[in-house]
Amino acid sequence: MTVSHSQSRVFAGALVVFLLVLGCFCFQALADGTIAERVSETILPNGLKVLLLENHKAPVLTFQVWYRVGSRNEAWEKTGLSHLLEHMMFKGTKRFGPEQFSRIIQENGGNDNAFTSADYTAYFENLSADRVGVAIEMEGDRMANLLLREEDFRTERLVVMEERRMRTEDDPQAALQEQLYATAFQQQPYHWPVIGWMEDIRRLTLKDLGEYYRMYYNPVNAFLVVVGDFKSEELLPQIQKAFGTIPRGVPPDQEKRFDPPQLGERRIVVKKEAQLPFLLMGYHVPNLREPDSYVLEVIAALLSNGKSSRFYRDLVRERELVLSADAEHSLLSRDFGLFLISAEPLPGKDVAQVEKALEEELERLRREPVPAPELEKVKNLMAASFLTAQDSLFFQAMLLAQFEIASSWRVVDDYLPSIQKVTPEDIQRVTTQYLIPDRRTAGVLTPLPPGTETRTAPGFSIKSKTVR
Repeated sequence: MTVSHSQSRVFAGALVVFLLVLGCFCFQALADGTIAERVSETILPNGLKVLLLENHKAPVLTFQVWYRVGSRNEAWEKTGLSHLLEHMMFKGTKRFGPEQFSRIIQENGGNDNAFTSADYTAYFENLSADRVGVAIEMEGDRMANLLLREEDFRTERLVVMEERRMRTEDDPQAALQEQLYATAFQQQPYHWPVIGWMEDIRRLTLKDLGEYYRMYYNPVNAFLVVVGDFKSEELLPQIQKAFGTIPRGVPPDQEKRFDPPQLGERRIVVKKEAQLPFLLMGYHVPNLREPDSYVLEVIAALLSNGKSSRFYRDLVRERELVLSADAEHSLLSRDFGLFLISAEPLPGKDVAQVEKALEEELERLRREPVPAPELEKVKNLMAASFLTAQDSLFFQAMLLAQFEIASSWRVVDDYLPSIQKVTPEDIQRVTTQYLIPDRRTAGVLTPLPPGTETRTAPGFSIKSKTVR
């Protein structure tokens, strides 16, 4: 179907009206009932926090166990412990043998998995509500009774090393991001990657893993989130029975040293075999513990949320400089993190030209107030995305947990009101304060021709000529 320019204007106008109406609906929905208001919190005598959110739309639920431990809790020369322990949590206990955990969940019609970040490690089961007892029993068992065998450890260590090769060393953009974080953070443990440095992984021992498990995998350093079709007064006693007798443990020290203020821009170049160059810039910014973090959320959306965003409109469509450009803010990081801006230049376009164009977009935010219709549209898109995503039980649970890790699950309801309060003046002020060269670490991926990158050892590479 061919659409005329006049029809396009009509459609565009209709879209704006729809978004404005949707925004009103979203914020009215927020006023009518918030997610945090429906959560029940219980702290067991051993310190385990339990968050329950009933949702009776369908006879299913998600059961999640979150541990307050990630790569930020590791130490120099011991990186990768959190992720490797996540692998080992599926290797069994005295009651359940190796690999039985996932098989039993699947036999009960569910699915399970786990993930590790810089700030946490989480395990989940999605299954029919009447099968929740299976998840409760097995998660309680492996919190207290994990068996760590040397043979399993050696196998999983090799698996993780291969995972690192595939996800980082053979992915040029991931390698650039890893090096950028290592440069931007010099004392904070965000300096090292979640998966760990290759040589550290190689040197880890079963003893290291056992000590780490005993230190961090205990009730006082964990919490449960259950969302779905259940009655809290019936579910809570089951949780108490499975988890309540586990020894409390000692609360680990969660405070980490912050980097001192950056004294000027830092720059790195990574040379890898790649098809195209890539530009990545990270600016030191606060997380949700500071009100300005919500302004940064809006700035990220203005720059790169959808095809009406400034990056897409100006750099992709009009100037034809890049294949893609993105902005990302680490709102829910446990410690202050980075505001990331990335771009992949089109073939034949110069990286310096792209960087100049990105800086011009930031300078425009510093200099010119964002027009009210544009700002309102972005806020409505953010509200719509935030609320519609909550149709997922899994997302509701994950949202509560991530806010709990960063601050408290109760502040999840501050998100939309905080976004709505952002003004054009806030955007100018925050862009001027944080998104400036002196707070920036810039990284450039320089492509090498095929065959010119020779790996000397896992995790290291050099530039050389291919001998034929």
